[in-house]
Amino acid sequence: MRAVDWLVVVAYIGWIVIDGLRRSKGTDKVDGYFLANRSLPWWAVGLSVMATQMSAVTIVGTTGQAYLTGLRFIQFYFGLPLAMIILSLTVVPFFTRARVYTAYEYLERRFDVRVRSLASFLFLIGRAASLGVTLAAPSVVMSAILGWTLPVTVLVICVPMIVYTTIGGVQAVAWTDVKQMFVVVGGMSAAVAILVYGILQHVSFGQALHLAGATGRLNAIDFTFNLTETYTFWSGMIGGLFLMLSYFGCDQSQVQRYLTAKSIDEARQSLLMSAYVKIPLQLLILTSGVLVFVFYLFQTPPMLFNRVYDAQLASSPQRGEYAALQQAFDAEIAARRDAAGRSDRTAFVASDTRVKDIRAKAAGLVRQVTGDDRYNDVNYVFPTFITTQMPIGLVGLMIAAIFAAAMSASGGELNALATATIIDFYRRHFVTTAADAHYLLVSKLATILLGLVACRVPIYAADQGSLIEVVNRYGSFIYGSLLGVFILAILTKRATARGAFWGLLSGMAVVLTVALQLPWIAFLWHNLIGAVVVVVIGMGISYTQPPDLAPRDVGRR
Repeated sequence: MRAVDWLVVVAYIGWIVIDGLRRSKGTDKVDGYFLANRSLPWWAVGLSVMATQMSAVTIVGTTGQAYLTGLRFIQFYFGLPLAMIILSLTVVPFFTRARVYTAYEYLERRFDVRVRSLASFLFLIGRAASLGVTLAAPSVVMSAILGWTLPVTVLVICVPMIVYTTIGGVQAVAWTDVKQMFVVVGGMSAAVAILVYGILQHVSFGQALHLAGATGRLNAIDFTFNLTETYTFWSGMIGGLFLMLSYFGCDQSQVQRYLTAKSIDEARQSLLMSAYVKIPLQLLILTSGVLVFVFYLFQTPPMLFNRVYDAQLASSPQRGEYAALQQAFDAEIAARRDAAGRSDRTAFVASDTRVKDIRAKAAGLVRQVTGDDRYNDVNYVFPTFITTQMPIGLVGLMIAAIFAAAMSASGGELNALATATIIDFYRRHFVTTAADAHYLLVSKLATILLGLVACRVPIYAADQGSLIEVVNRYGSFIYGSLLGVFILAILTKRATARGAFWGLLSGMAVVLTVALQLPWIAFLWHNLIGAVVVVVIGMGISYTQPPDLAPRDVGRR
């Protein structure tokens, strides 16, 4: 990176942090700190909701995955529009009228404190893990660029985020998200423009699409019903629907966003914004990854994008074997480029397959030499393109976008973790009658502590594969079961506290068993499994109790 790029990065991060601190006005009470006094406009809430998903994980992980497999990941979001419509008609007015701080606060009103505490605890565990992955993406990028160790880069990103989130609360998070969305979309659009320009120097755009299609990267929809396949039309429409319902309806980091809206109608509009805009935005990100693949058909890519172990390989006994693979790779890249230029589909596909085989052998050799079984390449693809191919200034803009995306998405999650910790545990079980000033102070201390704890997770999460898959796999362990308990709470009058509690535990146990014993079932289906088990077990237990033992449904107005 050049000095101009560093200036862009420092200026943008400084602006984000200063503006976040400026947003601390009106946060001197708990309601202002956690819910912005329920005063935010719908468009700001909507952009904040989308920014949570359009994080650095999306920029780094999704583009890398599209480079390898194409547009298939778009099917993951097929259930999103329907989920947003369902939630805007049900959960949004329900939680807004209940005047709760957390989604789990309502569960005590409907059932009892055990159900509330268990649901909130599961959220805390799952969201803390996901927060670590959200922080891992930019940490990977900056480690590769600066040569810093991963722990150092994690702290460089975490500290500013913890500062403005601690001081400014949810208002600082929401307005930071608004700016982040514009920067990310602008940066990704610029990247697409540069990719298209580079590709058009060699082939027409139609030929570029033909080449991408020849490798299957434009196959966006798979109608096969196959539980072993992660991304299909059916896994997205069914498993993805349940994941989105649980994520936006039961996850405090999302519920808290639309609870900050001025009214029920504005909260609904904020969710419907995602229903209409999220899939096109995700398609932009995925298209960027596919275009990076086509771009590197005419430029020489590295054999492995993750170059962390280059020095270790160069001094190992296997350096000769690695050098031979590099030589074979260079020759095959030249052959693939020639076939692509001649539009020889058969030769191109055969050569591309050989390139994949060589890269797989090289990655296997890295694992053998280093002993790092989690070594992966996917998260380094787009950062490599940014730092080696984009012009001066835009490199800084893209790095700033990754920083901002990490900070804003992580800040929202951190604020939600602090909210659940203080409202569902500290204020409920330990100090129940203190003044607002006390709870505000403890909330800020909790934000600092949780932020520092979350900084430890990226060191492990960064090497688990595509980060966009990792974060959704973490969530799928708990989201379906949480959705099941809210279905019992909101949609049934007969469910009892005992049924909800044991149903929730049963759902978690079954999902864990399926994940460990039946790994061939794709993780998106875990959400459906968890929700169904909780409802079935919960209602079964509830019907063993006399009706007059069921708690009064105090949440219905």
